[in-house]
Amino acid sequence: MRDIVAPQPGAVKSVRDLRIDLFRGLALVMIFADHIPGNFYEHLTTRNLGFSDAAEGFVFMSGIAAALAYGPALARGLNWEGTSRLWGRAWLLYLVHMMTAIWAIAIVSAAVQFWGADAMLTKNAFKTFTTDPFGFLIGIASLGHQLGYVNILPMYMVLLLMAPGLIRLGQRAPLGLLATSVGLWAVAGLFRINLPNYPMPGGWFFNPFAWQLVFTFGLLTGLALRQGRRLVPVRGWLVVLAAGWLVLTAIWVNSDWMLKNFGHGTWQLRQWGVPFFVAGFDKTFESLPRLLHLLSLAYILSLPGLIPRIAATRALEPLRMLGRHSLPVFATGTVLAIAGQAVKTIHPGGFAQDSALIFGGLAIQFALAYLRDRYGPKALRAAKHKAEASHANATPAPAASPQMLIRAAE
Repeated sequence: MRDIVAPQPGAVKSVRDLRIDLFRGLALVMIFADHIPGNFYEHLTTRNLGFSDAAEGFVFMSGIAAALAYGPALARGLNWEGTSRLWGRAWLLYLVHMMTAIWAIAIVSAAVQFWGADAMLTKNAFKTFTTDPFGFLIGIASLGHQLGYVNILPMYMVLLLMAPGLIRLGQRAPLGLLATSVGLWAVAGLFRINLPNYPMPGGWFFNPFAWQLVFTFGLLTGLALRQGRRLVPVRGWLVVLAAGWLVLTAIWVNSDWMLKNFGHGTWQLRQWGVPFFVAGFDKTFESLPRLLHLLSLAYILSLPGLIPRIAATRALEPLRMLGRHSLPVFATGTVLAIAGQAVKTIHPGGFAQDSALIFGGLAIQFALAYLRDRYGPKALRAAKHKAEASHANATPAPAASPQMLIRAAE
């Protein structure tokens, strides 16, 4: 993706790329729809058009945003100023994750307590809540036990802890960062390296050692934007290749024949020794087909011309507003999605109920983003600076004294 920049020697002063906010906002909408299984609108999200879904897009764009926001502070080398900002953000993510997990537990508990929705205790890793409550609570606090649909922020938190080193390496040696990231992804897949669960066996659903590759591609893209250039140049053959892969995968995931026969083909490759994360569709280890789908989509959407003009249209400002306030909107959407799951469990309903859940939940998220846009900390600081500037401009200059006039005449 290319930013709108004013070329200057050295560092480039960039103008906010509206596509980042737009696509982040779209990802938030689709994540919300996907997190209420069984509703009509989950069939309209990008996961029905290929191997990757909104989660990959969100992590990729988070990498871009991290490079743009924190890259300048690390440009002179690893330092506490840049590192503390990234680690402070990671701590905020932990607190937000705790809040969403607590609300998820409370909503499920209320659904069971008051409406007899015991089925919710059999899904989304809630069973341990009844069989080992002390281990469950230890796991929640230590991130060893992550509830279904409330498990992406811990992975993102780990990525931010790694980000100072990744950003600095990317500034000094972009190819070195890419090689290191690909190597870590491959080693994690080959040896099944993951952070451990507790008290249940296994590892994290979003494996940070694999997903760091998605984040790294975002970082490299953002670092290139800071320099006023594209990470990957526009080439006709690359456009055809990326577009062809997107079309093929869109047909693949919606064709029973291709799912059966191509699926058998990837299974056969694994029998011949090709690693599962290369010839498979595993989300935990971010398999190669998913990664290629994401990169192809990002490349096509980054092309100059039509997409930047569409992203800047006034009609899409609500989506850009969501993207500007992604963390509070995501947290709110997560809690509302768990509430939506409870409603669907108690009363499956139909299209009308699905519409009420989706559009009602989105309305709350848009309202939150609007309020933060108008009255949030950044808005208040901007208003204060504007008022101070206006006051300074309106203050008349002091009248010249006779001594000053004499000196001027001399």
